[in-house]
Amino acid sequence: MADTGDLLHTVTNDNLSPRRVAFGRAVIWGSAGVLALVALLQTLHATGQIDVGLTTWRPTLYAYVLWAICFCWGQVLVRGEQGKRVLFVLPAALFVISMVVFPLLFGLVIAFSDWNLSSPTGRKFNGVDNLIQMWGDPFYWNALRNMVWYTLAIIVEYAIAFGLALMLNSQIRARKFFRVAFLLPLMLSPVAVSWMVGKSMMEIRFGPLARLARELGWAEPSFFGSPWMAKLTIMLMDAWTFIPFMMIMILAGLQAIPKEVQEAAKVDGANGWRGFWEVTFPLMLPVTITVILIRIIFKLKLADIIINVTAGGPGGATDSVTSFIFREYRDRSNVGYGTLLAMVYLVIIILAITLFMKLVDRWMRPKY
Repeated sequence: MADTGDLLHTVTNDNLSPRRVAFGRAVIWGSAGVLALVALLQTLHATGQIDVGLTTWRPTLYAYVLWAICFCWGQVLVRGEQGKRVLFVLPAALFVISMVVFPLLFGLVIAFSDWNLSSPTGRKFNGVDNLIQMWGDPFYWNALRNMVWYTLAIIVEYAIAFGLALMLNSQIRARKFFRVAFLLPLMLSPVAVSWMVGKSMMEIRFGPLARLARELGWAEPSFFGSPWMAKLTIMLMDAWTFIPFMMIMILAGLQAIPKEVQEAAKVDGANGWRGFWEVTFPLMLPVTITVILIRIIFKLKLADIIINVTAGGPGGATDSVTSFIFREYRDRSNVGYGTLLAMVYLVIIILAITLFMKLVDRWMRPKY
């Protein structure tokens, strides 16, 4: 009896009949046509062009499920054994598409609609009216300018986090205690920080920080009275919450540096600042980029502290884009305009992160 053990994992070419292949393609394209037709009718109905009685988007969902099943079946009919191998990944990919692409498309439909929850007429397609309103909205552009300042504050946060990480990486007394103590702000949610610090400790009449400011000579310690002071206070509260996160990642990177490298640098005379700038910092560049990128992502979502402490005031001085969009939804019930602002902000974030990664890649590319 011949040994066939080596053939167990061999995929042979299937002898597929032309009729089977043609039927499989008909199944795929037929179901795709049904999905496209239902989606087109649903879109025309949503924009008010026709009235076919499709009050919800469920028919499109059902058509997508039908197309997904037929597409998977058609892969087996057309490609045989290779199609069966594709089925290990294809259902998961189609599910991800349904969870990402469909909400995005639905959000685009809402973004170009006049939809105020307090209006009795419901949602209406209004073209580019929301874009025109956004272009002339000074509060939205003010929120975008504030986000630039909030993002630039990451440079200072990174410097502080790096200094703390260097201190905790050195041989100091009570090092374990300080590691735990510095991580305590990270264990608190931004909502808890906003109430404990912003609403309680910084309360202008009885807050302990306000009393301390009076003892130091500040007659009326209003942390949120002036625009620049309110913005600075929001930055400090947000930094106090997230600097421990940056610190712990930098500390992990410092501890991963081989001691032999640092000892060799000391032998060559690279001590103190020279050793840090020429040895430690270059080795920490990959960790630095990761820390800054993650921190930028968290910073671009800044809203909790602002909503709970200042609600964007005074006069929009502390508004972030996220908090402004939140108030468009909650206070004004303007779903259409708020969704458009969120979509535009998403595009800005994608472009900014892409540009940042391109610049980092060019900067870190070896120069020969």
